Amino acid sequence: MRVWGVTTYSAVRTTGIYCRPGCGAKPLAENVRTFELAAAAEAAGYRACLRCRPYRVAGTVADDAPELVCRAVQLIIGGVLDDADETALGARLGVSARHLRRMFNDHLGVTPDQFARSRRAHFARRLLDESDLTIADVAFASGFGSLRQFNRAMREVFRSTPRELRQRRRRDDRLVADGGLLLRMPFTPPYDWDAMVGSLARTAVPGVESVEDGVYRRTIALDGDPGLLEIGPGGSDHLLLKAHLPYWEGAIHVVERASRLVGLEAEPLLAAAQLAGDPVIRPLIEARPGLRIPGAWGPFEAAVQAVVVAALDEQSPRVVGHAAGEDGMGNARDHEAAGEVLRRLVEAYGTPVPGLGHGLTHAFPSAEMLARAEQYGVPEDVEVTVRALAKEVATGNIVLDGGESLDGLVKSLAAVRGVSEQTAHRIARRLGARDAFPGEASERSEAWRPWRALAATHLEAAANL
Repeated sequence: MRVWGVTTYSAVRTTGIYCRPGCGAKPLAENVRTFELAAAAEAAGYRACLRCRPYRVAGTVADDAPELVCRAVQLIIGGVLDDADETALGARLGVSARHLRRMFNDHLGVTPDQFARSRRAHFARRLLDESDLTIADVAFASGFGSLRQFNRAMREVFRSTPRELRQRRRRDDRLVADGGLLLRMPFTPPYDWDAMVGSLARTAVPGVESVEDGVYRRTIALDGDPGLLEIGPGGSDHLLLKAHLPYWEGAIHVVERASRLVGLEAEPLLAAAQLAGDPVIRPLIEARPGLRIPGAWGPFEAAVQAVVVAALDEQSPRVVGHAAGEDGMGNARDHEAAGEVLRRLVEAYGTPVPGLGHGLTHAFPSAEMLARAEQYGVPEDVEVTVRALAKEVATGNIVLDGGESLDGLVKSLAAVRGVSEQTAHRIARRLGARDAFPGEASERSEAWRPWRALAATHLEAAANL
């Protein structure tokens, strides 16, 4: 699992301030120290610039960080350190807390706890700027366990109290929504929203997801309570997210998951630069430089969608057959048939969410629900595979939280009856595995390592033009 990005923060020794790229400040070169993470700059004692406000961009981990570190980052972003400590995080990854801290310090310049605290503080600052949530709501929405912990972290990171920071916001920072929480989802250009929303439309689960007029909508469930997300274009460097949530606690993880869904947690600039040397991929990257890899809101939902498509077309085309116009994701007929199967599952076992419009009627059923369901009402071969997958996920034999290595995840998925290695790679790619390749391995695809997920995405986008 990888988290891509190349943002470099510049810290000035003489002022104690760090900035993001493009800031108008012009310090002397000899006084500048660079960091790949805002959290690392903060851990070194620097505070955020008030002009460029680096906290508004989440920042991502460099491509050359070890896979173990990147998997740990995915788990932290998912909230594993909200209620646990570094020892528990290390145990999830099969290493000691001491070894994990050493790896983080060597490659990121921070400990796992410092990384998590920085992300919470930055998200809280965005809420203080962009929303009218109360101070208490901001604290719990950002993943802090108490107001005391929240106030202490904000003073350490921003040298001010939350109330002082709220008073300091600019007039055009505040976003006004007609209901719900409206937030900017920043990205580093280029970013191809049309390609992303087109991909999401092709794989949309009826009743759960919809795309209308360039806006993506979906139902969600938080601890069994329903909600609604809307994502659409916002500006040259951001999308807009409107979240209708049953409660604000832990909203940071809703936003992080939404960001992964639309590829904002991955800025594959290094990957694109390396793939640009390949004669097959280079023209595709030049044609679509802002293409990102679609992610998933619900890992189990994405897995079910992939196995249903595969079960309905065991002879689905392969990515490496691009020259023949094949896209490796099944054709339009496959997706139409899969949509009907998914619609039946959703209507029978999903949680009803009435009154939303846009064709949204249910939240996707959980693995536990499908594991104990008596009869799906879908083709038998599809039911056998989905039921087996649901049981393995429900019992914890298959873990889809981003903490597994690519090889481990593919092996566990492919052990399910009816799930091929190709389908397992398709699922892994949507969960963020940078080298997942949903096609037949070949000498050509070997040349694209370790960026085969991005290469496959470009091939599929070209095939769907």
